[in-house]
Amino acid sequence: MKDKKITIKDGQSGNEIDLPVLDSILGPNVVDISSLEKDLGYLSHDPGFIATSSCESKITYIDGNEGELWYRGYPIEELAEKSNFTETAYLLLNDKLPKIEELSNFSKDLSNSYTIDSSIKKIINVFNKDSHPMAIMTACLSFLSAKYHADIDIQNQSYRYKSTINLIAGVPVISAWILNYILDENFQTPNKKISIAENFVAMSFPNLTNEQKVLSSKAMDIIFLLHADHEQNASTSTVRLSGSSETSPYAAIAAGISTLWGPTHGGANEAVINMLEEIKNSDKDVEYYIDKAKDKENSFRLMGFGHRIYKNYDPRAKIIHKIAHEYLDMLDSKNPNKPLFDIAMKLEKYALEDEYFVSRKLYPNVDFYSGIVLKAIGIPQSMYTVIFALARTVGWVAHWNEMIQDKNFRIGRPRQLYTGKTKTSYKDIEER
Repeated sequence: MKDKKITIKDGQSGNEIDLPVLDSILGPNVVDISSLEKDLGYLSHDPGFIATSSCESKITYIDGNEGELWYRGYPIEELAEKSNFTETAYLLLNDKLPKIEELSNFSKDLSNSYTIDSSIKKIINVFNKDSHPMAIMTACLSFLSAKYHADIDIQNQSYRYKSTINLIAGVPVISAWILNYILDENFQTPNKKISIAENFVAMSFPNLTNEQKVLSSKAMDIIFLLHADHEQNASTSTVRLSGSSETSPYAAIAAGISTLWGPTHGGANEAVINMLEEIKNSDKDVEYYIDKAKDKENSFRLMGFGHRIYKNYDPRAKIIHKIAHEYLDMLDSKNPNKPLFDIAMKLEKYALEDEYFVSRKLYPNVDFYSGIVLKAIGIPQSMYTVIFALARTVGWVAHWNEMIQDKNFRIGRPRQLYTGKTKTSYKDIEER
């Protein structure tokens, strides 16, 4: 319905204003409050922007209550079953699935951008081996922002496409090099004939058998696809806010990486493995920790269960659950990680069958399973968030492109509720 509105009345002055209601294709409609300060002299207050629509987007839709995640209208379940990371990247960027020739050209553009400045290796070598990989990744992106600084022209479509391809193709290569460095391996050369997931696995673990490479590449491709975008989360919002100043896209992605690094955002799958290690190394059984999690007076929380957005089963978890079990079934009983995964499967059983967890919808989420799969593949825990960043780069650049082409594009400038001192006179230090 056109011309929908809500009316706000100021209880002090008696003045009234009409605020337009903007229709959403799906999800809650949005009240346009842009005239609130001008007409009534008020600002809205929304800590964390939890109830605020910061932009208009056509990229990703989430329904947390129903457990739905769509990329450009396509359910994540269909994409995970029928598509792959490269094709999904094209979809997120172009709002359509590619035809054969379009996908072929896109894939060639990506593989041709695997070759990146070798100075990146020197930057990686500067860091200590125990430095966090996310700090190394941020430094590498900062280098690229310096390298391409003179070329910035965000209103130029050709520049945006080149930068987009460079980032989607380059971040996985940098990630593999960081892993090479951590594992004391020589820096591997990317193979332009294979996909991003296959290339990452081949560069990261050159000594795997062909069977292991196939299964690991399949698992990584699914992980990349599932993490490619997730609407206006903290890191995506950061990329948009940073990019709104018309800074380098490499700098905007570096800002997103720094935000993703936080333990309450991208570090959740690492926390899952830490929890499993704690349980394995204790003299208590799984039931003891389940009881602790049920105790309201106890601060212990199970990592990888439930989700802030999804009040139902995380749709990504259903998909990666199958991959996780395939990988765990392949492990030899003598594998040192087998006890860890046995604990994980016991926790999964409780979460899916115990009334306490089922009634509260505390199901295993994508972080629970991705942490397990990455551990099984042999990825060090410190690299888990880098893998997340590698995948999410696609979503970040999709949002960056969408923002720049938005007719309402402008620099972000949040406001505040000031609660400090009123005007105060300066006193000389002797009089204080």
